Amino acid sequence: MDTPSIIAAMAQAAVLGGAAGVRIEGVVNVQTVRAVVDCPIIGIVKVDLVESPVRITPFIQDINDLVSAGADIVAVDATDRPRPETVAAAIETIRSLGILSMADCSCLGDGINAQKLGADILGTTMSGYTTGEVPESPDLELVSELAKLGSFVIAEGRYNTPDAAASAILAGADSVVVGSAITRTEVVTGWFRDAITRDGIVS
Repeated sequence: MDTPSIIAAMAQAAVLGGAAGVRIEGVVNVQTVRAVVDCPIIGIVKVDLVESPVRITPFIQDINDLVSAGADIVAVDATDRPRPETVAAAIETIRSLGILSMADCSCLGDGINAQKLGADILGTTMSGYTTGEVPESPDLELVSELAKLGSFVIAEGRYNTPDAAASAILAGADSVVVGSAITRTEVVTGWFRDAITRDGIVS
């Protein structure tokens, strides 16, 4: 599914369905989506690094490329982990380019630090993904904690049902990113398969 034309079609479908914006991975994908939608685009680049566990927009060059491709917001991993370039440098670069920054946080401490550094948006994106086993449910407590800081908050991470998204808004989120439930057909198919095979309904 990770083909620019397919990503662009999925983005258009999401917007037609009522999405206020889209979060897109990859510079070429952002450029292709920008040509077909008018809504805000949150741009990211994912990179697997040997020397760092940080995957989301780890380099300043990623930020420059995403902005050139048409991103309105750039999201960066804001966790307190070893990284090739600092969170402060990333947020400052985004600000200097005249667009909004989104800090992908794993905990309240990440959010407090990102807010001090000038992040425009705090996201719960990394909650549950930095240590141990990933929980099944979204982190509504972190949503509530970040909302109390007074920043714009985007709930993200395991919001795979309409009810979960609504719960995030009730917990204080200003917006919700829905990922797998919309974009990962193979994952959603697995949910249905598991549901009908789990109790021996079918084999």
